[in-house]
Amino acid sequence: MKTYKFILTALLGIFLINSCSDKELELTNPNQLSPDTFFSNEAQVQSAVNAAYANLQPFGLYGRLIWYMMDNMSHEQSGNGQQEADKVTFADFSFDSSNGQIAEYWDACYRGVNKANFVIGNKSIIDQIPENSLSEVKKRKFLGEARFLRAQYYWLLVNRFGNIPLRNGDFTQPEGKPVSPKADVIKLIIEDLTYASANLLPKSEEEKGRATKGAAQAFLGKVLLYQKEYAAALDSFNKMSGYDLEIDYYDNFKEETEHGIESVWEVQYDLSLGTGAKWDSPVVGAGQNHATFRGQDYGVLDWFNTYPSDDLVASFEPGDKRLNGSFYFPGDTYNNGNNTLTEDDFAENSGNIRPVAWKKYQNYYKQATEAQESGINPKVIRYADVLLMMAECENEKPGGSQSVAVGYINRVRARAGLVALPTTLSKSQVFDAIVQERKVELSGEQVRFDDMIRWGIVGTELAGTNFQVGKHELWPIPDKEIATNPNVTVADQNPGY
Repeated sequence: MKTYKFILTALLGIFLINSCSDKELELTNPNQLSPDTFFSNEAQVQSAVNAAYANLQPFGLYGRLIWYMMDNMSHEQSGNGQQEADKVTFADFSFDSSNGQIAEYWDACYRGVNKANFVIGNKSIIDQIPENSLSEVKKRKFLGEARFLRAQYYWLLVNRFGNIPLRNGDFTQPEGKPVSPKADVIKLIIEDLTYASANLLPKSEEEKGRATKGAAQAFLGKVLLYQKEYAAALDSFNKMSGYDLEIDYYDNFKEETEHGIESVWEVQYDLSLGTGAKWDSPVVGAGQNHATFRGQDYGVLDWFNTYPSDDLVASFEPGDKRLNGSFYFPGDTYNNGNNTLTEDDFAENSGNIRPVAWKKYQNYYKQATEAQESGINPKVIRYADVLLMMAECENEKPGGSQSVAVGYINRVRARAGLVALPTTLSKSQVFDAIVQERKVELSGEQVRFDDMIRWGIVGTELAGTNFQVGKHELWPIPDKEIATNPNVTVADQNPGY
């Protein structure tokens, strides 16, 4: 049972810091909590930090929507006929600024930013807590967690919206903030992750579920990679220690093997802590909300709303162990080997038979059906992802070594049971190999859409899907933000919306 106590103590902070209506989201001043009296001991600081974690859990983000949004836009999956129409908008790129799911994503992220800022913006008060009540090491650790989480929320925002309002913990101007250039947001993310890398605890010393030094180093490396700062990114990756690949690829996607040696950063869920608010708090991160819907949403025996695309399945090389670690096929056993999937199990509501179904993050390996909620933690960063990013940095940096880059790729391929690539590959061949390996290794893990954008191949890869280059790389700023924030206007809207 994975009951991580730090989540339990988050509830106080969740309700206090987040006590605002949707219309007041931009206008809320978290300082109304009177931090002079609130931040007086370790338990109170930890409670405020815990609250900042909670906004990753609602279905506005990892609870439900982010799976559909990213997997549908990347066309790593196709929708069965019963898939809800609002989810289809991400597959056919028909969403606009009135899209309620995009607004929920925006709200969930900014509420997370607000909660992190409540800690960061009150650093001077936290610093005044006596050493015997809260050590300097823990002060820096808690601030590092808050800054890591703020970076996480801003990363989710800036990649989807580009220029966005930037709240940095300065409470002297409580009115809604105007949009800031994407570069300014990235600058703050890098500053936050640099601080977190220096002050968070190693994974071996930290409570499971909390941000760690290795997670911050990996996240910082990823952000720098996206900025094409390859040498700096590789330096951050190389500082990581204590990580390796799981022997069994599928162990990355089961509940009992969470926080394993390959796990760098994952979002916490624990059904034993309650799921009663899963429908009632789509963005706020309040109440009993320790469940994701992915199991039943993607489940071949249950809602079966979606299935892996033909293109994705065809991308796996013969003999690749990841194929059966990622997907179910007719004839596969499940429920601890007690049941066998038949072809009829792959029929959608219309009766059309699909050839394959998702296996990643499904509970069928240990049970006969999916419940409406799942407690399996989604992996945001795995070490396999890090190795492939290291390969990319080595291949792209000035003076980089293609043979070293191939070595990183081959570590990932070896686990998959594939032959090693030759170390004599050219730079372009190494790049092609990285594109291929990331597609199959990280399928259905919400990374491919952004990969295609940063590589400049998204228009080609998504040809025929209604994707418009110059428009759909970004989402529209929600209408609600423009209506309620006096400093954001229609002139700030992203191109094409």
